Amino acid sequence: MEIIPGIYAINTHRLGRAYLYREADKLTLIDTGLTGRSADVSAAIEQVGRVEDVRQVIITHWHVDHTGSLAEVAERSGAQVLVHTLDAPIVRGERAGPGPQGAWRYLGPLFERVGKPALPTRVDRELSDGDEIDLDGGARILHVPGHTAGSIAVYVPGRRLLFAGDAMANVFGLRPPIGVLTEDKVQARASIRKLAELDFDIACFGHGRPLDRDASRAVRRLAERLG
Repeated sequence: MEIIPGIYAINTHRLGRAYLYREADKLTLIDTGLTGRSADVSAAIEQVGRVEDVRQVIITHWHVDHTGSLAEVAERSGAQVLVHTLDAPIVRGERAGPGPQGAWRYLGPLFERVGKPALPTRVDRELSDGDEIDLDGGARILHVPGHTAGSIAVYVPGRRLLFAGDAMANVFGLRPPIGVLTEDKVQARASIRKLAELDFDIACFGHGRPLDRDASRAVRRLAERLG
């Protein structure tokens, strides 16, 4: 699905999305979907260009529904892999990520069955808050911890566009990230307030449909509601 010219949503599972950003000479992939879905992701890319044209893969956070197909896509494309420095060790397989929070931790094995662990993958660049990346004349990385310690959003001011990752979800309305898998709910709310300070028309989420008009206003309303 083309959201605006050059920006495509890739459905990676029932409510999950990765995104493809097309520029004249390269493609950028934002997140990669679940383990075992690399063929679907590759097929979606090939509707726009070639997998080999993917020059960078930006991972918004380490969860398997965002990194599951990273190893295969990175190997096939040779793309640079960009991850926040706090989530990078998990993506590389150097340590395990935290499991479900609160009482839900007892259902950890069930979550593992739904999403098989991602294969360890190289990380070519570790990101920090405020970093600029080579995307459409310059995009800014925003550290938005809460859902995971190293969650990021990608802000493209020239297109008035925000890729929010799982800092928010647009599922039955705009809302905070899924609580059972959110490591720190206080930080998550603070991250939403941080994003509410930006000015953008379009917001893309890891879960749920993009907002294609007045998106920053909707995010500000969410931040106000959360207090």
